[in-house]
Amino acid sequence: MSCEQFREAASARLDGEPPPIPGAALDAHLAGCAGCAGWYAAAGRVTRLARIAPAEPVPDLTAAVLAAIGPVRRRLAPGELLVRGGLALLAVAQLVLAWPALTGYDPMTHSPHSAHELGAWNAALAVAAAWTALRPRHASGLLPLLGAAAAVLTVTSVADLRSGHVESSRVSTHVLVWCAVALVAALAYVRKDPRPSQGGRGGGVRPGSPITVGEPVAPPRARPAGGAVGASSSSGVAV
Repeated sequence: MSCEQFREAASARLDGEPPPIPGAALDAHLAGCAGCAGWYAAAGRVTRLARIAPAEPVPDLTAAVLAAIGPVRRRLAPGELLVRGGLALLAVAQLVLAWPALTGYDPMTHSPHSAHELGAWNAALAVAAAWTALRPRHASGLLPLLGAAAAVLTVTSVADLRSGHVESSRVSTHVLVWCAVALVAALAYVRKDPRPSQGGRGGGVRPGSPITVGEPVAPPRARPAGGAVGASSSSGVAV
């Protein structure tokens, strides 16, 4: 086995990598070969200097790069604006439905307080629909509440219709709740793909295009990861 192979194994040891030959064989060769022993000592000093040398200062270009790129915007999913518009219209209709009960008049309630409670629920549904139209990322969080309310309302409404406790015209006002569930579920579904748009405000940067910010800055001198010393030849030490 040549000295070059032993020096490659010694370089791997300095890099923290498993040497290609047994460690005992490498130690035996270094003990008997003055040239390789000197090379190993010099390589060890270079490795230590590379690991403890301070990093060269470079300017912080974070703010300049972010300003050049611009904000990353989420790409609107197909149909998202349509669904959000439907939620906005539903919020207006629900608020109109809530107004008589909020004023204390509802022929189906037994007291003004009961009317107020019903009006508060309808008004809350209107606010929730409007808020989700403005902030669609909250759609998935609102869906369990609306789904549970619509499910319970469906069961009780069917039972009340069969027993004659309510008229179909009254039950028809609950269509807004079911529409809210459908619209919120649709909004949560179409927003499942959060791909960002390829441009921000003020002219974005397309993927792969170069970015020029201020004066060019020379890159810092390359230094091997972890201060490693690369494979060397018998003529010298390479870092």
